[in-house]
Amino acid sequence: MAVLQVRSIDNQLYATLARRAALDHRSISQEVISILKKHLSTPEPRFADTTNSFLEMCGCWEDPREAEEIVTEIRNDRQSTRRFKDVF
Repeated sequence: MAVLQVRSIDNQLYATLARRAALDHRSISQEVISILKKHLSTPEPRFADTTNSFLEMCGCWEDPREAEEIVTEIRNDRQSTRRFKDVF
C-alpha cells in the first residue's frame, strides 16, 4: 500500500481532524482516508451541473418554421466578405 505524508498542517485543521476521527472511533490517518474516499467518489458538482444543464436544454428549442426556412434566414443574414472571393 502507498504511504502519504502531509506536512505543515494548520493546528486548527489538525484539531478538527482529530475531533472528527474521535467521533467516528478512527485514527486521524483513517479519518483522512475516509474523507478522501468520500470526496473523490462523488462526481464534481461543476461537471454534474454542466451535464444536467446540457440535458435540460436538449429538445427545448422549438420553432414553428421548417428547417429550410431557418437555413435560408441564416444564410441571408450572413455578411458577405471579399476575403474569399477568389477561392470560391
